[in-house]
Amino acid sequence: MGQPLGLTIDMAKYVMRQKLRGQKRYPMVLMLEPTEMCNLTCTGCGKIRQSEEVLKKRLTAEDCFRAIDECGAPAVSIAGGEPLIHPEIADIVKGMLARGKLTLLCTNGILLHRILDKIEPHPRFTFVFHLDGPREHHDRMVERKGVFDIVMKGIKEAKRRGFRVTTNTTLYKGADPIAIGQLLRELTDMGVDNCLVSPAFTYEEVDPANSGIYLHRKDANRLMQQVVEAAGPGVHYYNTPMFLDFLQGKKDLRCKPWGNPTRDPKGWKGPCYLLTDNHYESFDEMMRSTNWEEFGYGENPRCASCMMHSGYEASAIEKMTPTDMWRMMRWMFAS
Repeated sequence: MGQPLGLTIDMAKYVMRQKLRGQKRYPMVLMLEPTEMCNLTCTGCGKIRQSEEVLKKRLTAEDCFRAIDECGAPAVSIAGGEPLIHPEIADIVKGMLARGKLTLLCTNGILLHRILDKIEPHPRFTFVFHLDGPREHHDRMVERKGVFDIVMKGIKEAKRRGFRVTTNTTLYKGADPIAIGQLLRELTDMGVDNCLVSPAFTYEEVDPANSGIYLHRKDANRLMQQVVEAAGPGVHYYNTPMFLDFLQGKKDLRCKPWGNPTRDPKGWKGPCYLLTDNHYESFDEMMRSTNWEEFGYGENPRCASCMMHSGYEASAIEKMTPTDMWRMMRWMFAS
């Protein structure tokens, strides 16, 4: 299932309030990066290839709380970089939960021991483990042997302690869909609560030498179809049914980059998680200063291949038909 029913109802109420107020654009998930420093050099990531000056910067816990209070999103995804490097990460998580926020902590799993004894399981908290595929494939993409085994050990320990666990699998060109599908099945059988799957899309900062690993839209559609088929029924996807349809080319959606705004150590990143045209001092300034009509598939050549959840998941939720609502109910109660 996606999230517990109570949390899904909270999200639905939030969306309804925004619509009743006539809000055309509003955030649903804050993409929070308290640090962009990382202990891996993943092939598809551009964050760790920024300047040393940028990598040394970090948000304080109070900076993080101001960011979530400022934008008002009901959920926060804490990423990076590797957020477990941040010395205040446990306080940041606790502060988000104290504010009633659905809180996801994204990690490569290597430093899990730094936080496991500092926080307690909570219905609004989820660990999100980066896991790009089976052992050989994952270790190759993160450029370090042995990381797959560390992640699997961390998943088992987090589940043993009673935490909600999601995995995040990014699909690159050349990925074996059958092997990926089998991994998703294995994770579900292990008791992983959800599996988030998404094709990879290039960051502007990524090494040009690695540009060939990214998928074009039709290739992404085909690969997602093959992965879902190989995984078979019963896999607990974190992706909503509508977004999963979109990834498989069965549904058309329009990008809503303001749905998942990004706050990093340089400010509010605009226009989206992948594109950096500017950094702004405030969330309001970012919303007012960005010409949102210039971005998205068919509007900007930089957006031609992108189908990332940070731009399209909000659209999937907003555009639900009565049939989609029924599918959402089945998704929420799936076991």
